[in-house]
Amino acid sequence: MLHTVEKTLLQYDNIIGQCREIFVKKTKDYGTSWRILRPTSITDQLFIKARRIRSIEENGEQKVADSVEGEFVGLINYCVMGLIQLDLDAQYTLELDALLATKLYNQKVETTKSLMMAKNHDYGEVWRDMRISSMTDLILQKLLRVKQIEDNKGATIISEGIDANYQDIINYSIFALILSQEAKSK
Repeated sequence: MLHTVEKTLLQYDNIIGQCREIFVKKTKDYGTSWRILRPTSITDQLFIKARRIRSIEENGEQKVADSVEGEFVGLINYCVMGLIQLDLDAQYTLELDALLATKLYNQKVETTKSLMMAKNHDYGEVWRDMRISSMTDLILQKLLRVKQIEDNKGATIISEGIDANYQDIINYSIFALILSQEAKSK
């Protein structure tokens, strides 16, 4: 039987693999049209997705067929796009080569995974005892923080920046997907 940390890494990589596959396929379909979005627009798109998840959690029903799991995948991919946007100058070309876009995606995911591993070490995988709805709330809180930082033109006095919040959203979304998959397999 796998040790819990090994299991987490395997589950994490599996979910990222699924997210990356969607990203690559959408890049083939649409190119990198997301590059036109300003960081604030990406944050608003993330906010919409997270609010939809919370609405479904609270109401217990949905009228649009897109699954909650699909929304968590969307949160992951939009956060990766946001991280890429934060690094690319606004003057940089809008259309990225598919290989470059995937390379940048992989770089952002690896950095985010490293952060998860460090935090997981310190917190002892406490996320496994959390409710998915709490993760949704934490994602929304982080998005409100990002919106405030953006409204402050990126300036913070003591707080971490937009990138760290996007990374936390990715990790909470992956944790929510892991818990969801485990609940369905029971």
